[in-house]
Amino acid sequence: MKHSKLTVAVTAALAAALLAPGAQAQKLVPVKVQLKWFPQAQFAGFFVAQAKGFYKAEGLDVQFLPTGDQSPIQTVATGTADFGTTWITDLLTARAQGIPVTHIAQIFQKSGFTLVALKSSGITKPQDFRGKRIGVWPSGNEYPAVALLKKYGLTTSLDSTVSNPDVQAVTYPFDPSIVFPDKVDLVSAMTYNEVDQIVGLGYSLDKLRIFRAADYGINLLEDLMFTTDRTLKTANFKGSGQSGEQIAAKLVRASLKGWDYAVKHQAEAVNIVLPLCGNTCKGSGTRADARSHQTWQMAEVAKLYNTGPTTRGMAGYLDPAVYRNNVALLRSLGILKADPDAGAVTYSVWEAATGKKAAR
Repeated sequence: MKHSKLTVAVTAALAAALLAPGAQAQKLVPVKVQLKWFPQAQFAGFFVAQAKGFYKAEGLDVQFLPTGDQSPIQTVATGTADFGTTWITDLLTARAQGIPVTHIAQIFQKSGFTLVALKSSGITKPQDFRGKRIGVWPSGNEYPAVALLKKYGLTTSLDSTVSNPDVQAVTYPFDPSIVFPDKVDLVSAMTYNEVDQIVGLGYSLDKLRIFRAADYGINLLEDLMFTTDRTLKTANFKGSGQSGEQIAAKLVRASLKGWDYAVKHQAEAVNIVLPLCGNTCKGSGTRADARSHQTWQMAEVAKLYNTGPTTRGMAGYLDPAVYRNNVALLRSLGILKADPDAGAVTYSVWEAATGKKAAR
């Protein structure tokens, strides 16, 4: 087949254009994210965003770092990770200590923290906690329990200034089977994880009394996204030609898209999570198999995500009133000595990610 000189010229020009650096496929920007715990449906929205290509569509190559001995705050603050997830108490106490971490999006809008007792114990209300043993988690994870107790005027053995505390706190490492029900009368449990593990120990839901902290006004917010002031102020994030704030907005936008999808397609989300969570899929003492536990978990975290601002079309939004309430609560406990500085929270990333305006 003969080609005209014009055809040959056009073909050559197109080939040259395709080979030109500016016309090549955009190179993905590497982003490292440190999750607060081991892979499980607690983080389903992030895994869905990755599996569905939502991050890639934003030009991001997201890597989720495995949980290690360091907290997400430490990992992000030292630059090992660029972004992370944590609870608001962790973030605000770190900020108060001079660690420049900044809240950029609120994933869970309601606390999943509970205290669980057997109905046979006769405990029916918080006032009945007096004289009881309560299993709590270490490293700041005990604060919701302490806040609930303080609301009802109860002191704990965690306070070294109290000689005769109302409640004996028993610290345990997250596995309720270690302490419940033989060593404690009530045990800390997240709705999406340890509650199902307790059921797996042979105590069906109809045998349990579950005290949800949020129902008693203790709504210390949990899973949120954060980064550092340094990352947000970076003019050229990892040589991408984009600022750290632009990358953050893309990460948040894709993550929220992943969460919306996961909540609407929970069975599919569980299928995406299962290959990632390995030995942690089942949880300790759960009643059935890994799929059963992750299905339970997905249904419960969906409730924590799909409430408050999310139901008003503002997923990822930190409600200022709820934030102020959290700060006041932490100050009342003496965990915070003063209000956090303005840099503890930024709404500009959320606004850029969603195209919506925050009411500060």
